[in-house]
Amino acid sequence: RPVAQSLLWLLGFFFWGGAAALAFGGILVLMMYNSYRYLFQESLLSLPGWLAVAAALILLPTGILAISSSASSSRYQQGALMYLLLVLLCLEVSSAVLARICAVRMASELENTMGYLIYQDNGIHSQGPGSRAMDVLQRKLQCCGVQNYTDWLESTAASWHLPVEKPRVPESCCKEKYSHCRGDLGHLEQLFQEGCLKKLEDWLRFVMLYLFWCCTVLSILELLAGVSNGILMSCQPLHDLRFL
Repeated sequence: RPVAQSLLWLLGFFFWGGAAALAFGGILVLMMYNSYRYLFQESLLSLPGWLAVAAALILLPTGILAISSSASSSRYQQGALMYLLLVLLCLEVSSAVLARICAVRMASELENTMGYLIYQDNGIHSQGPGSRAMDVLQRKLQCCGVQNYTDWLESTAASWHLPVEKPRVPESCCKEKYSHCRGDLGHLEQLFQEGCLKKLEDWLRFVMLYLFWCCTVLSILELLAGVSNGILMSCQPLHDLRFL
C-alpha cells in the first residue's frame, strides 16, 4: 500500500507534464494539417491531433485525482480515477495507431499529389488553391519541386508553353535574399535546389513519431496508475457499489 500510494502520487505530477507534451504534439499535427491541407487528400491527418488534444485536457483532472486518491481513501475519487484512466487509454491508443497509419499512408500519397500540383501549375491555374499550396510549401520549407528543381522543367515546357531554352521555375523557389529573382534557371545560385518531398516527409514522420511515443509512454504510465489505484481499492472493505 505505501508503495502504491507513493507511485500514484508521483504519477499524478507526471500526468501534468505528459498533458503539456501531448498537447504540444496534437497542436503540431493540427498546424501541419492546416498549413498543407491541399497536399493531403484525406482529412484523417487531423484526427490523431484532435484525439491528442482531448487526451491532454483529460490528463489535467486525472493528475489531480491521482494525487488526491493517493492521500485519501475516497471510493468515489478512486472510481472516478479508474474511469478517466480507461478513457485516456482509449484516446491515446487510438491516437497512436492513427499516427502510425497516417505516417505510412500520407508519405506514399505525397509524391503523387505534389507531382499533380506541379503539372497543373501553369499560367491558367496559377492562382488556384493547388498553386498557392505549392508556393506556400516551397517558401516555408525552402525547397523547389518534388525531388529537386528539375521537376519544373517538364511542366514549364508542356504547360507554360515557353521556349525550351528559357525554362523557369516559380518565384517561390527563389531565395529571399535575391529580391530580383524571377525563377530563371540560368541563375541557380538564386534558387532552392533541394526537393520538397523529402523535407515534408521528414517533418511528417517526426511529428507522427513524437505523437506516437507520447501516447505510448503515457499509456504505460496510466496502466501503472490503474494498478496502483486498484491496490489501494483492494486494501479497503467494499461496503457498497455506489462509487461505480
